[in-house]
Amino acid sequence: MVFCRTIASLLLSSGIALTPAAHAAGITVHDARNREIAVTDSGRTVSIGGAITEILYALGLESRLVGVDTTSLYPAAALQDKPNVGYMRQISAEGVLGLNPTLILAIQGSGPRETMDILETAKVPLVLVPDTFTEAGLIEKIKLVGHAMGVDARAACLSAAVSADFAQLRALRAKVTKPVRVMFVMSLQNGRALVAGRKTAAEEIIQLAGAANAIDDFDGYKIIGDEAIAVARPDVALSIERGKDPVQAEAIYAHPGFALTPVAANKSFIAMDGLYLLGFGPRTAAAARDLSTRLYPALAERGDGFTSALSAANCRQ
Repeated sequence: MVFCRTIASLLLSSGIALTPAAHAAGITVHDARNREIAVTDSGRTVSIGGAITEILYALGLESRLVGVDTTSLYPAAALQDKPNVGYMRQISAEGVLGLNPTLILAIQGSGPRETMDILETAKVPLVLVPDTFTEAGLIEKIKLVGHAMGVDARAACLSAAVSADFAQLRALRAKVTKPVRVMFVMSLQNGRALVAGRKTAAEEIIQLAGAANAIDDFDGYKIIGDEAIAVARPDVALSIERGKDPVQAEAIYAHPGFALTPVAANKSFIAMDGLYLLGFGPRTAAAARDLSTRLYPALAERGDGFTSALSAANCRQ
């Protein structure tokens, strides 16, 4: 009962919250739910999703942010300076609405469902941002976020820089003559590997780097056994760096399944920052370039010719 009264009061306050100045007045956004969302004020925005936060900072809109989620790891100032509303899949409605937002930008897949239902009933625009793991999907993400915030010109600038980086990446990828087989390992659970199949951010970044996903017989993430790993015969194991229970190189090499593959024979294990590698934010082309040069050292040795247009662009004003 107390919880319900608290939620009710937050819903009421979120509907009447006043901000010093309105931004993005009179804008309509077509979001991932195929709904038209009217945005009248983006002056107090909550960002749920690391890629969204990264885009907002790249567009110079951090002053409008009043809250971010725990995946908002880049830039580091986001989590240091802004209130934290929790992990994107375990968001608290109270935590979000208690910040009196005028706009909520949430990456597709945010949850839990109960929280999203509560946020839907609040008198605050909730824009669900599509999370499609392709170059076109990333450009769409940037343009949608920029449009919702009323800064279409800045979003066009950022989209152009990101597109230029992808063009350079394509030229780099064209130099790869024999794609290596990469298996992305999210975790080792009781000796069993949780790996990425088709239609995942991991598969897309592997392909962007000029490699092939060693798993091609299922979608999403799945725990597989030793025999399946041996049959897939990956050349490289790829994972993400994280503070808690990271996948360790030695654990991969000693694993019975990987021990029968070139991964163990060649000591081929790569770990990279999770948001950088899988976030599909503005730095994705650079992340794919970095992965590519680690997969194919010869590219780095002779110079890959990649000069990031993103790092040179100023899309913040």
